[in-house]
Amino acid sequence: MDASDTKIVTQQRLIGDLRQVIENAEDLLKNTGHYDHGLYHTARNKLAQALAVANQELERCEEAQLERMLDATEQACRQHGDRTGEQRVLRAFH
Repeated sequence: MDASDTKIVTQQRLIGDLRQVIENAEDLLKNTGHYDHGLYHTARNKLAQALAVANQELERCEEAQLERMLDATEQACRQHGDRTGEQRVLRAFH
């Protein structure tokens, strides 16, 4: 595995970890909805704000990952001379 492959695997792992954190935070907010006073209210608001930022970051990471995948597929199609839609689709999933 070269440095580029390692970077991609690391990014995929980070995306997976971020998804898990988001899911856990959403569950925490859902399960503590009845605590709406004092410190709970403040903590829930902070968590909700952090969750919004995390969702934005996840979206940015996923869009960047998709763009890299599309670029790699396009390069492979050019390299192998894929001209038909069928060839290009098969190359994308190869």
